[in-house]
Amino acid sequence: MKLINKAILFALVLTIPMIGCDTEELHNLNINPQAVNEIDLNFMFTAAQLGSASGGSAGDNRYIDWRTNIGMTAYLIQHLANAGGGIAPGDKYTENFESNNAPFEFFYGDALKNLSEVLRQTGPGGYDEGNKVNTRNAARIMRVLNFHRLTDFYGNIPYFDALQGMDGVFFPKYDKQSEIYPHLLKELEEATAGFNPNAPDHSGFARADIMYNGDITKWRRFGYSLMLRLAMRVSNVAPQLANEYVTKAVAGGVMQSNDDNAWVPMSEGPSLWINQNGISRAFYPGDGGQPSYLSKTLVDWLKAGATNADEVDPRLMIISGGIANWSAVAWTPLNTNPLQQKGMPNGYDAAGLEQLEGGPVDQTSTYSRINYLMLQRDSPYMLMNFAESAFLQAEALERGIGSGISGTARQHYEAGVKGAMQMYTPFDQSLTVSDAQVTAYLSRHVYGVEKPALEMIGEQLWVSKFFNWWDAWSDWRRTGYPALTPTNHPANVTQGQIMRKLRYPAAEVATNENFQSGATLPDVFMTRVWWDGGN
Repeated sequence: MKLINKAILFALVLTIPMIGCDTEELHNLNINPQAVNEIDLNFMFTAAQLGSASGGSAGDNRYIDWRTNIGMTAYLIQHLANAGGGIAPGDKYTENFESNNAPFEFFYGDALKNLSEVLRQTGPGGYDEGNKVNTRNAARIMRVLNFHRLTDFYGNIPYFDALQGMDGVFFPKYDKQSEIYPHLLKELEEATAGFNPNAPDHSGFARADIMYNGDITKWRRFGYSLMLRLAMRVSNVAPQLANEYVTKAVAGGVMQSNDDNAWVPMSEGPSLWINQNGISRAFYPGDGGQPSYLSKTLVDWLKAGATNADEVDPRLMIISGGIANWSAVAWTPLNTNPLQQKGMPNGYDAAGLEQLEGGPVDQTSTYSRINYLMLQRDSPYMLMNFAESAFLQAEALERGIGSGISGTARQHYEAGVKGAMQMYTPFDQSLTVSDAQVTAYLSRHVYGVEKPALEMIGEQLWVSKFFNWWDAWSDWRRTGYPALTPTNHPANVTQGQIMRKLRYPAAEVATNENFQSGATLPDVFMTRVWWDGGN
């Protein structure tokens, strides 16, 4: 016992100098010198804008575009066709797990994660609460954009409890799309009304904003145009909600011209994986190398009714650079005659094409390609265009949705066609269409005469979203236009029907205990999301 008492006494003596010494140096041993104590929200907002175009900094800016925007939806809506090579489950209705997974993984893991942190730190209890009004409201609009993409891909998704891992919510519950959409619309209403050009953060916001450089008027128009899109998307299943928010969007002020288009600028550097255009990188020879052939459906539509080159839709030789050879060294045109452009039929492999064409097929010298001028690695990335707002107003007037839309449906339709034809110059200044060409086109294709008005609007929406293929797929699911003919390749998994939604990632199905009770089921390609009722 005496020995134990002596040991205890000895230990206490040893602690006396430790208690009495300066402990700050010891305390600092527990601090990570590389840890970030304060997050630069301007940087995170810029990163979120980049992440909203091409998947951003989550590791590979081409991943989500290559797998899903191109590989799935560009082929499903028959803007592109693929007879072999690259990633193309949408061409033959096959399954590609990466195409299914990419939006879920990249939007939650990149753009939405950054946006959630901006909103956390500018909201109640955040270190920048009340100080970054415009940054916060722009982030809310970008958050709506990305969540509406996600729910349109899958249907029900984690929304209200999503991205709360810091609060211990690791397996968020699923929310119904019918509950998500009203909240997205409410977010847009509040965010667009909340901008303040005199806010103290405005100069910092302008430096961080790579889309509009802090132009509040353009942000409001983008927000209200997005509101118009979402309101029309639910118009088949929630007419009262659609009426309310179409009216609010128009009253607030949607995009007025191509000057309002939402572009995310891209550059060759400094980062190959963040700053370059992911769509371009997927197709670029020596990088992604995805085949870039246009679909017969699209090319035939752009040539419809033409008896000479001047009567071909002027967008054909903008969207297409012609029949050409594109290598890592050069673009070599082989045929740029508009009347002789030829799209590749969807749903065929190389052997099927040979059977169809009656002999061996050299794809390079046979089929039209996407214009290489729009596939440069520093090409800008369009998130939304003015033409869509014009077409949706024309549709709303035709269907009697909402109120307060000035002018006639035909006027909005024709403004949309003009905007859609003249919006490509940010890719390259040579990609111009004159006012005279637009007028001649509209005189040949008279609104409501050539085809029923709603069909013409739907087809123009389809063409206007070249590159924004995931939203063109949503438009087709909602409106049924254009009237696409499904393919029926022997390997298809949909019994020859165009897919209606993506399947959820297998990891989410296996690990989130809320999946079975909340997801859109059955989890197959032909299950329709809530608003899908167009065809």
